[in-house]
Amino acid sequence: MTNKCPKCNTDNPDTLKFYGECGTQLPSIEDIEVTATIETPKEELTTGSTFAGRYQIIEELGKGGMGKVYKVHDTKIKEKIALKLIKPEIAKDKKTIERFSNELRLARKIRHKNVCQMFDLGEEKGTQFITMEYVSGEDLRSSIRRFGQLPVGKSISIANQICEGLAEAHKHGVVHRDLKSNNIMIDHEGNVRIMDFGIARSLEAKGITGSGVMIGTPEYMSPEQVEGKEVDQRSDIYSLGIILYEMVTGRVPFEGDTPFTVGVKQKSEVPQNPKEINSQIPDNLKNMILQCLEKEKENRFQSAGELHSELSNIERGIPTTEKVIPKRRPLTSKEITVKFNVKRVLIPTFILLAIIIAAILIWRFVLPTTSAMNSVAVLPFEDLSPGKDQEYLATGIPETLINALSRIEGLHVPGRTSSFSFKGEQDIQKIGQRLGVDTLLEGSIQASGSNLRIMVRLINIDNGYQIWSEEYPKTMDDVFAIQDDIAQSVVKALKVKFKPEKEGQIVRTSTENSEAYSLYLQGLFFKRRFTETDYNRAIELFENALKKDQSFAQAYVGLAQSFMGLSYLAVRQSADLLAQAEIAVKEALKLDDSLPEAHSVLGGILAMYRWDWEKAEQEYKLALKLNPGSASVRAAYAEYLAQLGRYEEAYTQTEKTLEIDPLSLGIILRLGGNMADLGRYDEALDYLFDVLETNPKANMVLWEIAVIYIETEEFEKGIQTLHEQIKLMEGENISDEIAMLAYVYARWGKTEEAEEYLRQLISYSEQDYVSPTIFAVVYGALGNLNEAFKWLELAYDQQDSRLTAALVFWYDPIRSDPRFKEMLKKIGLDR
Repeated sequence: MTNKCPKCNTDNPDTLKFYGECGTQLPSIEDIEVTATIETPKEELTTGSTFAGRYQIIEELGKGGMGKVYKVHDTKIKEKIALKLIKPEIAKDKKTIERFSNELRLARKIRHKNVCQMFDLGEEKGTQFITMEYVSGEDLRSSIRRFGQLPVGKSISIANQICEGLAEAHKHGVVHRDLKSNNIMIDHEGNVRIMDFGIARSLEAKGITGSGVMIGTPEYMSPEQVEGKEVDQRSDIYSLGIILYEMVTGRVPFEGDTPFTVGVKQKSEVPQNPKEINSQIPDNLKNMILQCLEKEKENRFQSAGELHSELSNIERGIPTTEKVIPKRRPLTSKEITVKFNVKRVLIPTFILLAIIIAAILIWRFVLPTTSAMNSVAVLPFEDLSPGKDQEYLATGIPETLINALSRIEGLHVPGRTSSFSFKGEQDIQKIGQRLGVDTLLEGSIQASGSNLRIMVRLINIDNGYQIWSEEYPKTMDDVFAIQDDIAQSVVKALKVKFKPEKEGQIVRTSTENSEAYSLYLQGLFFKRRFTETDYNRAIELFENALKKDQSFAQAYVGLAQSFMGLSYLAVRQSADLLAQAEIAVKEALKLDDSLPEAHSVLGGILAMYRWDWEKAEQEYKLALKLNPGSASVRAAYAEYLAQLGRYEEAYTQTEKTLEIDPLSLGIILRLGGNMADLGRYDEALDYLFDVLETNPKANMVLWEIAVIYIETEEFEKGIQTLHEQIKLMEGENISDEIAMLAYVYARWGKTEEAEEYLRQLISYSEQDYVSPTIFAVVYGALGNLNEAFKWLELAYDQQDSRLTAALVFWYDPIRSDPRFKEMLKKIGLDR
């Protein structure tokens, strides 16, 4: 009896275990159910079609050994996911499907930032399929094909992330068994994801695959896999060694015409020294790769953690992630000595020149009065806690450091929004260039119970060298001292000179109660999410912190900021919220009047709630004097200036804010708004469309564009843009957008459409709070001035903070009315 090979179509006697021509595994007779019917999907999976009544096909992503993969929209959970159809010849075997089901159950336990999340195994009309997380990006194999050899630093960075994902999988007793460059995705932010844990299996579930069955891709398979033996985590180490080899050389170590010949090489041949292919590979990296590729698994690295540690050690010696000559190469002491010796044997003039050079070098690099590197970006720390539930610490501690370091004169510290946008980014030169800094402070945090372990390191952007690092195995009670020690060490390493009055403690927290501080950091975490639910959660946490320590001034500031955040969202009357914010911030200032954020918050309250513009400006200026490097303080002051119609000053302040926080979308949009305020409409539109290209899902960009169209009376474009914005705002408050549509139709002379949107606005207000100023604007555009001023008076009676926008163009239809001029006088804007 003979078997026909499904790959090479040759006949083979049934005594062979592998097909002779191509080396494909022969199925054993007990593995084949002769009555099984191979079904193919009865529906054509084309773009727009729906599979299994749930998955709407977006596009085919590719084909693999197990079948086709599609990007689909899951109409049930309303998210994009990946769907893999299993080949019929694989799916027909019940034992195979049972194995996949068991192993997917294990794979679902792996939840890690470097592992693609597996969802489920399903069946539709005889077609088996697997669903998983959709990762947008490019697989590593494609990158290598495009670029050839990858830079050493980049290769190490990718391998380190793979190690982290494998370590998490191995911890759950799961081995990948088909690790290859095709299965490594790199998303658009540079984050690595390991794909296809669908054929992984438990280390404890011995024999579930069946003796002698080979699963994997020959070019990446360990010798024990080739022989069909039991595998463990060291098999994945071998595969990762091949991936590393492929990254730094541009090719895999073993190639052949058939899978069989490749498998033989994996078992018996020694790989070529990768340094013979790429001379830029350091010796320690070469040795590490070859150790991963040892034939005997006892001679390899024994765990992903061990390999990760070795990679990190090697990485510290790599000058840059791109292996390029540093931009600035300060003279070493050896170079100075050589130059001095040469000059000394020449004419006396050169001796004098050498002395001058030495003096300059000593002044530039040795004396502590100046800094060779006077800028640092503080990145969010990585949460390495067992439960991955300490993100509030991993972001809160860096934010505290940013606030403290930004107060030091002569030290440039980018704002939180910009620095935190690089979470997970590995390319330090990219970060440095985007943020305009010389150094990065990065770290990790592990917290369990009261135990706290923080690791930090300060890195030179130009050459990738570690300037300073420290590990703090402490408890939560030590967090205050740890933060200050980090800040002190950074300042010392960067040789930043202190003014005498600022020497001593840098990080000043107004509590010594670690429980209160933990609650405070949690409050900051939720406050930064900018939703009604999260602001309310933040308020609860800040109040609980104050129950632990009533003298905690910064918790009062956080409480005030959260009340103000709710007022910005316009979820209820702003007066009540701002009154509570005022009480909280004044309590903070009683306890500590040196807090710049407190003075900035008070400035906002005095402007929006009390309409005391002069005192508000005094508070803003005091806040800037206390911390000129605070992006949030300067942005608030710029907004204040715009409200007063001081548009040139507002534009200047926004530009300065962008220097501090260059990637903050809110500040970027504010600059576009400032351009429009100054009448630079074409420039503003060009600028905002550039922003939209890089932020296509940011609905507020569309709002700014729509406002400019409406102000310049391009009503049709304004309406179209507003509709595009609303599509992106599913589930959000759209009262402003509905009101603006009513306004623009009214200004356009289309009264019927305007009144329809007004009816929608009235209906909306019956369910959710809508500011009276919105109705005033719409009625004014419709020409119903009496109704407009009725709503405007109601807004005044309610001390509505939105009245501070009275100089904006949408009040133009009622601006000439004496009643409006009287209103401006009452709120202090009659200037």
